[in-house]
Amino acid sequence: MKRRPAATLPGISMGRGRDGGLYTVEVFLISGPMAGKFVRKNRVVSRTIQIRGDQTLEDLHYAIFGAFDREDEHLYEYQIGGKEPMDPKALRYMPSMGMDNPFFDDRPAGDASCTAIGSLPLKVGDPFGYWFDFGDDWWHQINVIAIEQVVPRGRYPKVVKRVGESPPQYMD
Repeated sequence: MKRRPAATLPGISMGRGRDGGLYTVEVFLISGPMAGKFVRKNRVVSRTIQIRGDQTLEDLHYAIFGAFDREDEHLYEYQIGGKEPMDPKALRYMPSMGMDNPFFDDRPAGDASCTAIGSLPLKVGDPFGYWFDFGDDWWHQINVIAIEQVVPRGRYPKVVKRVGESPPQYMD
Protein backbone atom coordinates (compact mmCIF):
# COMPACT_ATOMS: atom_id res chain seq x y z
CA MET A 1 0.00 0.00 0.00
CA LYS A 2 1.35 3.43 -0.89
CA ARG A 3 1.60 6.23 1.66
CA ARG A 4 -1.50 8.39 1.80
CA PRO A 5 -1.17 12.14 1.27
CA ALA A 6 -1.45 14.12 4.52
CA ALA A 7 -4.83 15.56 3.63
CA THR A 8 -6.42 12.08 3.62
CA LEU A 9 -4.76 10.50 6.66
CA PRO A 10 -7.31 9.14 9.11
CA GLY A 11 -7.82 11.25 12.21
CA ILE A 12 -6.45 14.49 10.81
CA SER A 13 -8.92 17.23 11.44
CA MET A 14 -9.22 20.90 12.26
CA GLY A 15 -10.22 22.22 15.64
CA ARG A 16 -9.80 21.29 19.27
CA GLY A 17 -9.57 17.90 20.92
CA ARG A 18 -12.37 16.76 23.24
CA ASP A 19 -10.45 14.54 25.63
CA GLY A 20 -6.94 14.48 26.96
CA GLY A 21 -5.48 17.67 25.51
CA LEU A 22 -2.49 17.76 23.21
CA TYR A 23 0.30 15.18 23.50
CA THR A 24 3.80 15.90 22.24
CA VAL A 25 5.87 12.76 21.71
CA GLU A 26 9.41 12.12 20.50
CA VAL A 27 9.70 9.04 18.29
CA PHE A 28 13.23 7.61 18.15
CA LEU A 29 14.24 4.95 15.66
CA ILE A 30 16.22 2.49 17.79
CA SER A 31 16.77 -0.40 15.36
CA GLY A 32 15.91 -1.74 11.95
CA PRO A 33 17.51 -2.99 8.75
CA MET A 34 19.74 0.07 8.31
CA ALA A 35 23.09 -0.09 6.53
CA GLY A 36 26.32 0.92 8.32
CA LYS A 37 26.94 4.04 6.21
CA PHE A 38 23.47 5.38 7.02
CA VAL A 39 23.92 4.72 10.75
CA ARG A 40 27.33 6.42 10.83
CA LYS A 41 25.89 9.50 9.13
CA ASN A 42 22.66 9.58 11.19
CA ARG A 43 23.51 8.74 14.82
CA VAL A 44 20.07 9.92 15.98
CA VAL A 45 16.91 9.62 13.91
CA SER A 46 13.82 11.03 15.60
CA ARG A 47 10.60 12.86 14.92
CA THR A 48 8.59 15.00 17.32
CA ILE A 49 4.86 14.69 16.77
CA GLN A 50 1.88 16.44 18.33
CA ILE A 51 -1.38 14.52 18.54
CA ARG A 52 -4.70 15.24 20.26
CA GLY A 53 -5.80 13.00 23.10
CA ASP A 54 -8.99 12.08 21.23
CA GLN A 55 -7.01 10.74 18.28
CA THR A 56 -6.09 7.07 18.15
CA LEU A 57 -2.97 4.97 18.14
CA GLU A 58 -3.77 4.29 14.49
CA ASP A 59 -3.63 8.05 13.83
CA LEU A 60 -0.22 8.12 15.52
CA HIS A 61 0.87 5.17 13.35
CA TYR A 62 0.02 7.10 10.17
CA ALA A 63 1.84 10.16 11.48
CA ILE A 64 4.96 8.07 12.20
CA PHE A 65 4.61 6.31 8.83
CA GLY A 66 4.64 9.66 7.03
CA ALA A 67 7.27 11.26 9.27
CA PHE A 68 9.77 8.49 8.45
CA ASP A 69 8.90 8.59 4.71
CA ARG A 70 7.74 5.00 4.55
CA GLU A 71 6.13 3.60 1.42
CA ASP A 72 4.58 0.20 2.17
CA GLU A 73 2.14 -0.61 4.94
CA HIS A 74 2.84 -3.49 7.32
CA LEU A 75 1.48 -4.70 10.64
CA TYR A 76 2.53 -2.71 13.68
CA GLU A 77 2.19 -2.88 17.43
CA TYR A 78 2.44 -0.48 20.37
CA GLN A 79 3.74 -1.72 23.70
CA ILE A 80 2.69 0.40 26.66
CA GLY A 81 3.90 -0.06 30.22
CA GLY A 82 6.85 -2.33 29.52
CA LYS A 83 10.45 -1.75 30.51
CA GLU A 84 11.96 -2.95 27.21
CA PRO A 85 10.86 -4.11 23.74
CA MET A 86 8.75 -7.28 23.86
CA ASP A 87 8.26 -7.00 27.64
CA PRO A 88 5.51 -9.56 28.39
CA LYS A 89 4.09 -7.18 31.03
CA ALA A 90 3.45 -4.42 28.46
CA LEU A 91 -0.05 -3.81 27.13
CA ARG A 92 -0.05 -4.46 23.38
CA TYR A 93 -2.20 -2.58 20.87
CA MET A 94 -2.34 -3.38 17.18
CA PRO A 95 -4.61 -2.83 14.16
CA SER A 96 -7.80 -4.86 13.93
CA MET A 97 -6.39 -7.07 11.15
CA GLY A 98 -3.82 -8.43 13.63
CA MET A 99 -6.11 -8.83 16.63
CA ASP A 100 -7.01 -12.48 15.96
CA ASN A 101 -3.76 -13.56 14.34
CA PRO A 102 -3.11 -17.24 15.27
CA PHE A 103 0.67 -16.62 15.25
CA PHE A 104 0.48 -14.49 18.42
CA ASP A 105 0.55 -16.29 21.74
CA ASP A 106 -1.82 -13.90 23.49
CA ARG A 107 -4.49 -11.47 22.44
CA PRO A 108 -3.53 -7.76 22.35
CA ALA A 109 -5.03 -5.40 24.96
CA GLY A 110 -6.79 -3.37 22.30
CA ASP A 111 -7.38 -2.29 18.74
CA ALA A 112 -5.17 0.65 17.72
CA SER A 113 -7.96 2.08 15.55
CA CYS A 114 -10.27 2.39 18.57
CA THR A 115 -7.82 3.35 21.32
CA ALA A 116 -7.56 7.09 21.94
CA ILE A 117 -4.19 8.41 23.07
CA GLY A 118 -5.92 10.18 25.98
CA SER A 119 -7.42 6.91 27.22
CA LEU A 120 -3.99 5.39 27.88
CA PRO A 121 -2.23 5.63 31.25
CA LEU A 122 0.45 7.98 29.87
CA LYS A 123 2.12 10.86 31.66
CA VAL A 124 5.00 13.18 30.84
CA GLY A 125 8.27 11.24 30.89
CA ASP A 126 6.70 7.88 30.03
CA PRO A 127 8.31 5.83 27.25
CA PHE A 128 6.49 3.26 25.16
CA GLY A 129 7.37 1.06 22.20
CA TYR A 130 6.29 0.99 18.57
CA TRP A 131 7.20 -1.98 16.37
CA PHE A 132 6.64 -1.61 12.62
CA ASP A 133 6.93 -4.43 10.05
CA PHE A 134 7.17 -7.74 11.88
CA GLY A 135 9.61 -9.08 9.29
CA ASP A 136 12.10 -6.21 9.01
CA ASP A 137 11.57 -5.21 12.67
CA TRP A 138 11.73 -1.43 12.79
CA TRP A 139 11.79 -0.64 16.54
CA HIS A 140 11.00 2.80 17.93
CA GLN A 141 10.92 4.28 21.40
CA ILE A 142 8.28 6.93 21.95
CA ASN A 143 8.73 9.37 24.83
CA VAL A 144 5.87 11.55 26.08
CA ILE A 145 7.49 14.98 26.44
CA ALA A 146 4.42 17.18 27.06
CA ILE A 147 0.69 17.00 27.67
CA GLU A 148 -1.10 20.33 27.32
CA GLN A 149 -4.71 20.88 28.28
CA VAL A 150 -5.33 23.54 25.62
CA VAL A 151 -5.22 22.36 22.02
CA PRO A 152 -4.41 25.16 19.57
CA ARG A 153 -6.41 25.23 16.36
CA GLY A 154 -4.77 23.32 13.56
CA ARG A 155 -4.35 19.94 11.92
CA TYR A 156 -3.26 17.02 14.06
CA PRO A 157 -1.31 14.85 14.24
CA LYS A 158 1.60 16.90 12.94
CA VAL A 159 5.36 16.59 12.85
CA VAL A 160 6.97 19.57 14.59
CA LYS A 161 10.64 18.51 14.50
CA ARG A 162 12.86 16.14 12.48
CA VAL A 163 16.34 14.95 13.50
CA GLY A 164 18.35 12.87 11.02
CA GLU A 165 17.43 11.55 7.62
CA SER A 166 14.75 8.92 7.13
CA PRO A 167 16.30 5.56 6.32
CA PRO A 168 15.01 3.83 3.21
CA GLN A 169 12.29 1.36 4.14
CA TYR A 170 14.09 -1.33 2.15
CA MET A 171 17.87 -1.37 1.88
CA ASP A 172 17.94 -2.81 -1.65
